[in-house]
Amino acid sequence: MAKTPSRSAKLPRDHFAPFRNLGRKIRRALQKLKSRRQAHRAAHPPRHRSFRRSYREDYQHPVKTPGLLHHAVTTFQIIFRHWRTFLPFIAIMVVLYILTVGLLSEDLYQQFNDAIDAGSDGLASGEVGNFARAALLLLSSVTTGGLSTGMSEVQVIFMVILFLIMWLVTIFLLRHFFAGEQPKFRDGLYNALAPLVSTFLVFVLIFIQAIPIMLVIITFSAAQLTDFLSTPFYALVYFIFAALMLLLSGYLLSSSLIALVAVTAPGVYPLKAVFAASDLIAGRRLKLITRIIYLFFVVALIYLVTMLPIILIDLGLKQILTWLVGWPIVPFFLLTVTCFVFIYATTYLYRYYRWLLDYQEK
Repeated sequence: MAKTPSRSAKLPRDHFAPFRNLGRKIRRALQKLKSRRQAHRAAHPPRHRSFRRSYREDYQHPVKTPGLLHHAVTTFQIIFRHWRTFLPFIAIMVVLYILTVGLLSEDLYQQFNDAIDAGSDGLASGEVGNFARAALLLLSSVTTGGLSTGMSEVQVIFMVILFLIMWLVTIFLLRHFFAGEQPKFRDGLYNALAPLVSTFLVFVLIFIQAIPIMLVIITFSAAQLTDFLSTPFYALVYFIFAALMLLLSGYLLSSSLIALVAVTAPGVYPLKAVFAASDLIAGRRLKLITRIIYLFFVVALIYLVTMLPIILIDLGLKQILTWLVGWPIVPFFLLTVTCFVFIYATTYLYRYYRWLLDYQEK
């Protein structure tokens, strides 16, 4: 007669149970995300599906917006019209950046100047003019934004947080300006930080979508070191690879930039903002990319118009007044212009976002 196991006998331990539970949780989360996406598609039918025939009248998504020059000029007008709000905002952000992140060292700026003087020995005249030197100094220092180059991990975190605060406060103020209200700067500072976590999550998504661009940068530097591009066939293959990676990131980032603006609206979650921005920008990505490229030219013009005279004055004064040597005049103004440029770019994107919304409502 077979013996029955007693109740006190221990059953063999299932070592894979935690993994199965984790797998079930992941499947439930994916199923929930899929159901939300299906509900969104039911409410907003897609204009085009991959590998399926689409008719032109189905996927066309026209939009009538003002031209590029009008876009750039009206953005300046919005900022200058409310200069009493934006001027203290820029001043406070500059002070916070100096205290938490640090200003570009004057010694490093002088190293740029000495390097330009050392590199001018190969020229016919043996020296560089002040205007050319100012242009080279601007080109070498503008990438730092006026901030310290040797930042620690804590300083990088502070820099990202301050950029998020500038983004949220600027959009909060613009939303109320477009609604006909006159908010104060303190209202934006106290009330605009509610979607901070949601905006950070969209920034994380943008970082993931920019990985193909990072791969192109890393592989290009490696190809230059190994002379990989010296062979025409390999250069052609790499060019095709780089073009595909840039197109992929450009396609994904075009909607995520609009999602950064959409997620700042009250009660909007990150995924909902991403889906809504994807539908809003569908068929209009090329127009948005064209405006972003134009924004780069406007930003370059802002730096040239504002920083070149400051660098020339700095070079002239420090040759006459030696006690000014060591004062970080150019890094301070460079940081101020960088903060203004960030507010300008935010206003530029929000302006286009509002045009898209208004055209869709009409």
